[in-house]
Amino acid sequence: MTRYIRYAAVFCALLLASLLVNATRIQVFQARSYDDNAANRRHNIAVYSRPRGDILVGGRPVTGSRDTGEQLRYERTYKDGPLYAPVTGFASQEYGTTFLEHAGDEILSGTDPMLTPFPLWNDLTRAQNPGGDVVTTLDRAAQEAAYTGLGGRKGAVAAIEPSTGRILALVSTPSYDPAVLSGNNAAVGRSWSRLNADVDKPMLNRAVRQTYPPGSTFKVVTAAAALDAGVITDLDAPTDSPAPYTLPGTTTSLTNASDGCEDLSLREAFKWSCNTVFAKLGVSVGVGDMTATAQAFGFNDTGLRIPYAAAESTFDTSLDKAQLALSSIGQYNTRATPLQMAMVAAAVANGGQVRSPYLVERTTTDDGDTVATAGSRPVRQAMHPSTAVRLKELMEQVVTEGTGTNAAIPGATVGGKTGTAQHGIGNSGTPYAWFVSWAKGDRDMEAKVAVAVVVEDAEADRGEISGGGDAAPIARAVMEAVLNS
Repeated sequence: MTRYIRYAAVFCALLLASLLVNATRIQVFQARSYDDNAANRRHNIAVYSRPRGDILVGGRPVTGSRDTGEQLRYERTYKDGPLYAPVTGFASQEYGTTFLEHAGDEILSGTDPMLTPFPLWNDLTRAQNPGGDVVTTLDRAAQEAAYTGLGGRKGAVAAIEPSTGRILALVSTPSYDPAVLSGNNAAVGRSWSRLNADVDKPMLNRAVRQTYPPGSTFKVVTAAAALDAGVITDLDAPTDSPAPYTLPGTTTSLTNASDGCEDLSLREAFKWSCNTVFAKLGVSVGVGDMTATAQAFGFNDTGLRIPYAAAESTFDTSLDKAQLALSSIGQYNTRATPLQMAMVAAAVANGGQVRSPYLVERTTTDDGDTVATAGSRPVRQAMHPSTAVRLKELMEQVVTEGTGTNAAIPGATVGGKTGTAQHGIGNSGTPYAWFVSWAKGDRDMEAKVAVAVVVEDAEADRGEISGGGDAAPIARAVMEAVLNS
């Protein structure tokens, strides 16, 4: 009898050990898979059980939290949602997070261990930190000027501070209100379906996630490459450029929007945006040097984050001479985001240096104590400082006497470059109107702002669409807002 009791005791001990091993397996080794399981609502219940931290612009929150009294208690709210949607993104109980709501999620949700001085104690006690705040670099007045200037037309604006890389404005239109995606009721699902089906793509961040042919604004890059390579040594010397220009190895003739471009100097060709001069210059510079200069400005960079990812702006590295000629005037396969073209203008204004753009100045606890700052930003030399000086001169003349006079600001020095980019099958699409620029107040030691504007559906007749007419006034309004801040 004793032997059977002993067998039973051993068997029970084995069962207990098996239970302990299984509990360890589930709670330690498989804990992450259970936490990440879509059917596990405990995480969402915990995240939405307290107010979310805020995203701040100019020291004031543009987000908030609303107590619904439901199981997922707090819903995200937005102030001026369409204005800041390309920056904030959305925080949805149904569809997750995007943009800063996603990149700053750990801070905003209170799960970042940096929010508490004793993270191990929180792990033991299961205590939850209140959500922290994300402080942006945006200039409220510049953001509003860009949004008002676009006026609901399809397009985008990016503005940065040349000396630091701080993003001052980031606007994409048409936009949407992220608040319609915050909850989990039937209306949220209907809003999601409607926004995704909208042919105007209001949830597309055109300033950072959409690339366009940059058209003549890319001539800033081509001019920099020609000056750096020594192809041009005198801004006022004739360039021996025919008009029209026959693309090398083809019978195709490239023309200009206006007469008088034949053999013009770089100064005059830049001022009046002569395609023939810059196409020939690109061929003379060569694929290698054109590619190197474009990449120094930021093209072909797959890792740009602000902190959320930006689309790659591209300059094709495998081109024949005819393709290189078209690429050098911002056509063929050359593509750029508005943010990238703002970086190009900023490099000119900043002595040839490109500062990596960033959108978050710092993160803080709910009490305002700093958790992390943007820190020092990488610097890349896009061109020789002497080249930047000459390009500043050329861009200033575009505004004072060339195609960009609509960007002039009394009491300030403004440089700019217009662009009209063809696209579509056989260039049948409505041309994109571009303008890139920078501005310095008369009392400032350095340029305060660089801007890129693209308008997809300019309102003028096709033959009258221009960067100077459609995009330059928007850039002027943004630059004035920054200079007056």
